Amino acid sequence: MPAPALSGPQYLREGLKLVLSPGLRLFVLLPLTINLVLFAGLIYLAGHQFELWVDTFMPTLPNWLSFLNYILWPLFVVLVILMVFFTFTMIANIIAAPFNGFLAEKVEVVVRGTDDFPAFSWGELAAMIPRTLSREMRKLGYFLPRALGLFILSWIPVVNIIAAPLWLLFGVWMMAIQYIDYPADNHKMSWQDMLAWLRAKRWQSLSFGGIVYVVLLIPVVNILMMPAAVAGATLFWVRERGAETQLAKTA
Repeated sequence: MPAPALSGPQYLREGLKLVLSPGLRLFVLLPLTINLVLFAGLIYLAGHQFELWVDTFMPTLPNWLSFLNYILWPLFVVLVILMVFFTFTMIANIIAAPFNGFLAEKVEVVVRGTDDFPAFSWGELAAMIPRTLSREMRKLGYFLPRALGLFILSWIPVVNIIAAPLWLLFGVWMMAIQYIDYPADNHKMSWQDMLAWLRAKRWQSLSFGGIVYVVLLIPVVNILMMPAAVAGATLFWVRERGAETQLAKTA
């Protein structure tokens, strides 16, 4: 098994190989198309509004401190990029949630070599919509109060300098939650139990969330990496849960 701090890149790399395999491509195409349309629209909007957004968040400094603008401007560029990234990721995952849940099922079938899930049908996919959307709303309920706190912090002069690093750390954690929740939900693990499980595997979770966060910030590449993150998270689930089962048997 890889060391906790190194396991994230390995899971994502293997997840990418899986979604590119012939047996899983079909389940990737539809969420990939949805993400592509959303990404194009958001890039168009950001291209027209980006400078205005940065200027809005930048604090107004007295003339004798104007030299700090050259230091603060890059920080607030990063802040706006992170906020745009979060917006795109959350919207894309809400819309693609049923497809991502189904993809997680099929990845698990390939990894385990056994199929304990219902066979694919459009009816089965439609039946997943209420459950997966309900889970996405739960994620949104977890995300919004914390994001609002960081957003308010971003408007407080001087203190808002730490907003970008906090957004980054929160983003890494949310990426772990976002994607590992798909296989956890498929196995009917409750929201609170899933959070507790991720906290118990904090370094593994942050390692996976961190690499997902980085690759999803890369334009165009992030379109393909979203389904790869679902597959990588499923690998994470299967192997980390499997290791726990093995330890319990030998205890």
